[in-house]
Amino acid sequence: LGNWIINEVARQQAAWCAEGLLVVPVAVNLSTMQFKNDDLPLRFSEALRQHNIGAALMELEITESLLMENPERIRLQLAELDAMGIGIAIDDFGTGYSSLSYLRTLPVNVLKIDRSFVRDIETTDDRITQAIIAMAKSLNLEVVAEGAETSGQIEHLRKLGCDVILGYAYS
Repeated sequence: LGNWIINEVARQQAAWCAEGLLVVPVAVNLSTMQFKNDDLPLRFSEALRQHNIGAALMELEITESLLMENPERIRLQLAELDAMGIGIAIDDFGTGYSSLSYLRTLPVNVLKIDRSFVRDIETTDDRITQAIIAMAKSLNLEVVAEGAETSGQIEHLRKLGCDVILGYAYS
């Protein structure tokens, strides 16, 4: 299924490019099983080549817990994917085994703040969300907040310097 998803995202991106649409990177979430094989970078490379699209049109989302499974294998695979130009995002940041050292050692481009930090941002102390955004900015990472449902949440995240805000407030 993971291989099909990688190929399908590349195929759809190529179709949108052919239609002349403004194409943005599409994030791919993969299971930990995909990382147990050393051929993951090859799967992405083949899909990009087959559909003749640039690597910048794909982004790989991984969770913090995945990084703890086999850190050296994951690091090597992520380094290969990064060298190809594929973006790497840490999804649901703050809810897993937050080992901050991987933010310095892995080729991560994006930090996605878990929706649990966004949900109560207007009514509770937001220092954790503020700290996550400040830390990501100091590491030159793009910051994405997931789960924004109100205009108040959006405004608050904008004031904190969040780069991208996702949620039902938009669609």
